[in-house]
Amino acid sequence: MTANIEAAKAALSHLDLETRDQGIKAASRDFFWYSPVLKDRLEGVSADFVVRPRSEAEVIEILKTCFEHDVPVTTRGAGTGNYGQAMPLAGGCVMHLRNMDKVKEVTPGRVVVEPGCVLKDLDAHCKEHSGQELRMFSSTWETATIGGFVAGGSGGVGSVTWGALRDLGNIIRLRVVTMEAEPRVLEFRGEELARVSHAYGTNGIITEIEMPLAPAYDWTDVFVAMDDFKEAMEFADELANEDGILIKLASVYEAPIAHSYFQRVKPFVSEDSNLIGLMVAPHSMEGFLTFLARRPKAKMIYRSDDHDWPRRPGKIFEYGWNHTTLRALKVDPEITYLQVRYAFPDHIELVEKIRAMFPTEEVMQHLEVLKNGGKVGFAGLTLVRFTTEERLDEIVRLHEEAGALIFNPHRYTLEEGGRQMTDATQLNFKREADPKGLLNPGKMISWDDPDYAYDKMYAYPGLKAEA
Repeated sequence: MTANIEAAKAALSHLDLETRDQGIKAASRDFFWYSPVLKDRLEGVSADFVVRPRSEAEVIEILKTCFEHDVPVTTRGAGTGNYGQAMPLAGGCVMHLRNMDKVKEVTPGRVVVEPGCVLKDLDAHCKEHSGQELRMFSSTWETATIGGFVAGGSGGVGSVTWGALRDLGNIIRLRVVTMEAEPRVLEFRGEELARVSHAYGTNGIITEIEMPLAPAYDWTDVFVAMDDFKEAMEFADELANEDGILIKLASVYEAPIAHSYFQRVKPFVSEDSNLIGLMVAPHSMEGFLTFLARRPKAKMIYRSDDHDWPRRPGKIFEYGWNHTTLRALKVDPEITYLQVRYAFPDHIELVEKIRAMFPTEEVMQHLEVLKNGGKVGFAGLTLVRFTTEERLDEIVRLHEEAGALIFNPHRYTLEEGGRQMTDATQLNFKREADPKGLLNPGKMISWDDPDYAYDKMYAYPGLKAEA
C-alpha cells in the first residue's frame, strides 16, 4: 500500500490546506520533548501536508479522499500532549481541527461543542451563558482543546472531585467519523464511549462532544507549606475526604520542588518546604480555614483573595499536573517525569516506600489527589533527573516491583503508556472503522503486532523520520 500524497493534496486543494514546510513541521509536533527518550526517537517526524476542516462534512471528505489514496491521517488539536500522540509517525496528512471550535448548545448540566474549541474559551462561554463550567480540564487549559483532552487525556484539574475522564458520567456523548471508502457518522454513549476516548484518534475522528458541566465558581487559590512530606500528603488526602469542603485541585510537591522550580513562590518557601496547592470554592473557605486551624503544622502562605505578595503567582493549577514538569524543565533541562498511580487504600504507604528507594536528587514526588471508584488516591507525576535511558527504565521497573502502576510517558503507544495490554474494545473498533489502518499509524501495537511481548520499547516499523 503506497500513499499517493500528491493526488490527495490535489483533490483537497480547495480546502484550508497548509503546504509550507514550516507550517507542516509545527503542526506535526506536540510536547513530546518532555521525554528525552521520545525526543531522540521522534525529533524528525513530519507530515506531508496539513488540512484544517471547518465542518464535519469536510472531515468526511478528507477521510474519504485519503482512504482512496492510501494516505495516513493523524488528527490533532493544540498539540499540548506529551507522548507524541498527535505526531504523524508515518507522514501523510495531519488533520488540524482548530477551525471546528463552535459551542453548539449549553443546557443545565451539559454542553455540546466541536472538538477544536479551546478549554478556556469553552469555560468562558458556559460561564457567560449560565454560570456553569467544565467539571475537569487539563492544566494546559489556556491552549488545549476539548477534543484533544477527550482523545488524549485521562484526568486533570477537577479529578479530585469527579474522578478520571473515562469514569462513568464524565463524558456524555461523542460523535465520530470512520475512515472507510464511505465514512460513517456514529454516535456513542455509555459503554461505547470507551471505543474512542483516550484512543489518540487511532480509530475514529471525534467531530462533536457532549460533556457534563458544574456550577462555576471564582475559585480561591491557596498554597500551604509543611515541613514534613508525609504530613503534607495526609493533609491533602484528609481534605479531599471532607465531603462538605468543595475543592477542584489538591497538589502535593516534595521539597525542594517549590523552592527550586516555582520562581514566584521561591521567596516565600525554603529548600525544605513541602508545598500543597489547592483550589477551594469560595463558600467552602470557612470550612477549609477550620480544617487548617486543626493542623497547626500547616501554614497557609498564599490565598488569592487575601494576600500581600507583591506579584501574584498566577493560576494555582498551572503549577500542577503536567505544568510541574514544564516549570522544572525551564530551570533544569535534565528533568523529566513519570506517571504513577497510587491507589486507595495503600497510597500513602506506597509513596513512602518508593520515596525510601531513591535519593531526592534523582526522584522528587509530585502528587495529584484524585478519586478512583469514589475513593481518594494519588496520581504521581514524579520528577526524575534523567541520566540514561537504561537508568530510567530501571526506575520504572523498581516502581512496578514495589506495587505502583506506571503509565509510561516515555512511550508513544497506547499500550505502553497504559497497562501494557491490548484494549480489545479499541482494537475491535479500529478493525471496523479503519480497515486500512490509516488513522494515526504506529500508536496501537495490538494492530501492528498482536504478539508483541513488551520486553523492550516498541519501535514502529513504518516510522518516517528524518535522520
